[in-house]
Amino acid sequence: MKRKLTAAIGIAGMMVSIAACGDNGDGGGSDKGTEAKELTVWLTVDAQNNWPDLVKAADAAVQKKHPGLKITHEYYGWPDKNAKLDAVLATDKAPDVVEMGNTEMLGYMVKGAFAPLDASKFDNSSAWLDGLKASVTYEDKTYGVPYYAGGRVGNWRKDLFASAGVKSAPKTYAELTAALDKVQKKEGDKFSAWYQPTRDWYAAMSFVYDAGGSIAVESGGEWKGNLSSPESLKGLNEFKNVVDTYMHGDKTKDESDRYIVYGQGKSGMIFGAAWEGATAEAPENDKTGKLKGNLENFVMPGPSGKNLPVFLGGSDLAVPVKSDAQDLAAEWINAFTGPAGQKGLMAKGNLPNNKTDLATLKNDPKTVVPATAAESNWFVPMAPGWGQVEKAQVLQTMLQNIGTGKKTVEQAAKEADAAIDKVINTK
Repeated sequence: MKRKLTAAIGIAGMMVSIAACGDNGDGGGSDKGTEAKELTVWLTVDAQNNWPDLVKAADAAVQKKHPGLKITHEYYGWPDKNAKLDAVLATDKAPDVVEMGNTEMLGYMVKGAFAPLDASKFDNSSAWLDGLKASVTYEDKTYGVPYYAGGRVGNWRKDLFASAGVKSAPKTYAELTAALDKVQKKEGDKFSAWYQPTRDWYAAMSFVYDAGGSIAVESGGEWKGNLSSPESLKGLNEFKNVVDTYMHGDKTKDESDRYIVYGQGKSGMIFGAAWEGATAEAPENDKTGKLKGNLENFVMPGPSGKNLPVFLGGSDLAVPVKSDAQDLAAEWINAFTGPAGQKGLMAKGNLPNNKTDLATLKNDPKTVVPATAAESNWFVPMAPGWGQVEKAQVLQTMLQNIGTGKKTVEQAAKEADAAIDKVINTK
């Protein structure tokens, strides 16, 4: 499934009333809401359309412990969810559980919109995937529970690579580039052996983290941009090499329509969300008539010699600080995201929130690739002003300047660090 993962930052206006509520700080271990008779749960339409049985099972588990409890569900689409949430958080009628995209969490945690939770009260919390754990953690406190995840993988056309003499998916970066070189030579300069949108910062930062770099670093409570460090520059230079060598499309575009371009037969390979290959080969998108059953996912090898670390997108569940049923909300979240829930979510094609369940997917040929790819992952800097960095599209601008040759890698990275430093510590 597809969603726009952007940090939530437009919530300052509704925080005055939230601040007045205070913070009990005991993480779902208080007596707040233990006698509540109603529970309101906000989820996105993904749950409503794809796994309503898991929602009903969580309801039943909690109601068994609390006879007479009324649980109300409201479902929202991703584009309008946060505006509705911001509006209701300014009132005294906040929901008790809300689903958030994992990069949306930070802005709300910074503003104090969510109640702290005791992570030890949630099943498998000690094994949460690193990137997902980071998304619910701010200033050493936990403010949410990872729900499910989606990773990124390589995907290529087996027919094109076979016609160039490549018979199997690459295991090393050298094998990958050698295969791409063969396809690029065979298909010509108007074809993208690897369609890699220049502004796709999720992919670019995978190269940065693979090289030992990072977007920003924290020291003594202060964050600073780190894109012009030697390690980050190494990763950015390799990303530029990929774009220069294999990407022959519009170098001012982002990844939003990558699956459409792929479906048009203009590329031999992509690196993106695991759903993109399947979407590209769907009848409405496959303009070649050749993609169905001809696309193959594989774990992206990195230049470092290890698997390329991937950004983990996904959802988290949080409890608004204004909820009058915080303990019951925590119980419902655990019932929904616990072992039974994770098993159900995996059956629907999602990655689980924890390493224990993820390991079981590696035993199934159908899921071994996304599961293996997700083992090495990264997440955005959990800095108070990160939302401002995203809003300003600092990384996208840097990458476009690099990809189009408007600026050198060093110049673009230095300017990006300066832009990051202006806002990243701002609450």
